[in-house]
Amino acid sequence: MGAAMCKLSGKITQQVKHKSSGCKYTCHAHCRDLVTLDCQQNGSPNDSPLSPLNPLSQDHLNNNNKSSNSDVEKERELRTHLSYEEIRQKVELYNSASRDHLKMTLNADGLYTGFIKVQLELRRPITVTGGGGGGQEAFYLPRGCVNTLHISSSNTVRQVIEALLRKFTVADNPAKFALYKRSRREDHVCICKLAEGEHPLLLRLLAGPSTDTLSFVLREQQTGEVMWDAFSIPELHNFLRILDKRSRIRSM
Repeated sequence: MGAAMCKLSGKITQQVKHKSSGCKYTCHAHCRDLVTLDCQQNGSPNDSPLSPLNPLSQDHLNNNNKSSNSDVEKERELRTHLSYEEIRQKVELYNSASRDHLKMTLNADGLYTGFIKVQLELRRPITVTGGGGGGQEAFYLPRGCVNTLHISSSNTVRQVIEALLRKFTVADNPAKFALYKRSRREDHVCICKLAEGEHPLLLRLLAGPSTDTLSFVLREQQTGEVMWDAFSIPELHNFLRILDKRSRIRSM
């Protein structure tokens, strides 16, 4: 097998040994027991050897397009059918359950504002615009750091990503990143990529203020979903140099 990326560790390697026949998810041999998949093959659940013996200990990946499109439709239908009185009741319930100062506020026009917390799980360095000199530098953000945003119920996932990048003065193209929702289902944790048209504050309102029930995570686009035209020519050349260097090391 040629060079590929382990989607769990995020590392490019020529020793990716395991590949799901359903969704083509690839990972290292030593990563296989940490991965849970819900992809399907020929209409039936995938019984790929990637499925671990104990699937309850790790995030359960649910990133297929059908699921994302279905979530968008459900959200759009719910958002359309919620009356002002229903929204008011949900906002009051949310605020009464909130144990901090991050309350929601309902406006007379039916829009409401509130806060969401987004955990940053970025494996690659980001390019940040400097101060008065206007220069740029690349560095790694600490993994797991959490940022709080004040947004409106009309703000979409795409707008939330752009607002996060502006807050950190990140110069990278927003298309490189994706917003995920992490939720608990029975004894395991599910993480699902949000479509750009979804509204995070509505999801927060419906789930309540507990981050154990629902939380948001910013990650890079997965390898198979990367919009390569969002990268600059120097960045693409750098990827090629890394691949070439690792190829030479492996052949020694």
